[in-house]
Amino acid sequence: MDASAPRTRIQEKNTAAILDAALDAFSQAGFRGATLDDISRAAGLSKPNLLYYFASKEAIYVQVLSGVLDLWLDPLKELTDDGDPIEEVVAYAQRKLEMAREYPRESRLFANEILQGAPRILDIIEGPLKQMVDEKAALIRGWTRAGRIADIDPYHLIFSIWSTTQHYADFDIQVRGILGPGNGHFEDAAAFLEHLYRSALTPR
Repeated sequence: MDASAPRTRIQEKNTAAILDAALDAFSQAGFRGATLDDISRAAGLSKPNLLYYFASKEAIYVQVLSGVLDLWLDPLKELTDDGDPIEEVVAYAQRKLEMAREYPRESRLFANEILQGAPRILDIIEGPLKQMVDEKAALIRGWTRAGRIADIDPYHLIFSIWSTTQHYADFDIQVRGILGPGNGHFEDAAAFLEHLYRSALTPR
């Protein structure tokens, strides 16, 4: 399909259906495990019709992953020097936890890509993502030097926030197996993580 040509409403609808079905398939089975047959069936389209919109499974995966990356980077961009440092970090952790609740498929897709060695996004990880994390680490170091937060390694602080929040999406079956069904554990997690990071960041 010519990407430069204007799309009709039905083309927009079919493209959205394909990407949503692909997100389901890739987040559950990974790139290797998902098939075009799976995606076309879930999207309610024939395989030839799907291939009219996307030339290959790789093309679909790259577009889905690109959307996930944009979504994933937004909360980190909002970590700024505008407010109280502890409030900024706690708010960042809460935004990441909310993403785990609202976008579990996207989280699992990203995790699957990383586990495969990040073949399609390594340049982004080593480029724009590293640059952004370096900038936020410098911001956190500035807060530490000014005595506004405890002396803490900024990189491992960010990694910790990623791991403690994304766990609730990537290991959802384990969380629910232990805590039971329902979403109440997100509220409990939010309260726990706020206490955890406030305690860790408050200067002694």
